[in-house]
Amino acid sequence: MNAYGVVLCGGRGSRLRPLSHYIPKPMVPIGRREKPLLEYILRLMAFHGLKDVLLLVGYKGNQIKNYFRDGSFLGLKLLYAHDNEDFPGTGGAVLNALKLGLLPEDNTILIYYGDILSDINLKEMLKAHRSSGAAATIAISTAYRLPVSIAKLDEDRIVKFEEKPALKLPVGIGILAIESEILQHIANLHRKGQDLDLMRDFIPHLIKQGMFVKAYVTDAFWYDIGSLEKYEKLDHDDIEKRFAFLFRDEDDEMRITLKNS
Repeated sequence: MNAYGVVLCGGRGSRLRPLSHYIPKPMVPIGRREKPLLEYILRLMAFHGLKDVLLLVGYKGNQIKNYFRDGSFLGLKLLYAHDNEDFPGTGGAVLNALKLGLLPEDNTILIYYGDILSDINLKEMLKAHRSSGAAATIAISTAYRLPVSIAKLDEDRIVKFEEKPALKLPVGIGILAIESEILQHIANLHRKGQDLDLMRDFIPHLIKQGMFVKAYVTDAFWYDIGSLEKYEKLDHDDIEKRFAFLFRDEDDEMRITLKNS
């Protein structure tokens, strides 16, 4: 059974201003191909066997719809749900989609934050999730690199200084799998006018209820493109090499076209 993909791409991207004044965060160009970030996410889903994906759009969502349309050029079937101001937050966006009848009643749902670039093996993550019987599985990285420098002090003397170290802390990378039957818990958590967040509210609630929330620990590449600083520091040459596997079919078609022209 294929999982059902959901991508959260409705945020206003305030940390990406002034760029996000003109384009939504998931549409920022990535790599030397200058493809939208969201295309990398969707190609990764298609590469790992997902067929149906729901895009939860909001701010400047028509740009996303105009580019991706029905998703057939990626081998996907795309649907769209526009954010509802009565259901704010990432959890609210998922709840809105649930109330619109756009989420399956009996399937695994793979939720992917639309500002995360990763080459994670989604197929293996879903396999681990299903075989464990977990209610939810969260992708966890153990190599979080701090955006600041760290000093070790002996009173007021710096005895060691490290530039943006990688800490061995297990951090969520904005990718999770959940079983559709637990979506009712999102509805139970909703309070009118209050922001409902998946990671802050929903996941801790499941843990509190005694449900099995599994960690899928991965050493996959991941990068949060949520701020202008992070975007400007992105190594586009590295991205070109790292994600070439997602564009092989497109490159093969281009070579054939050039050969026959």
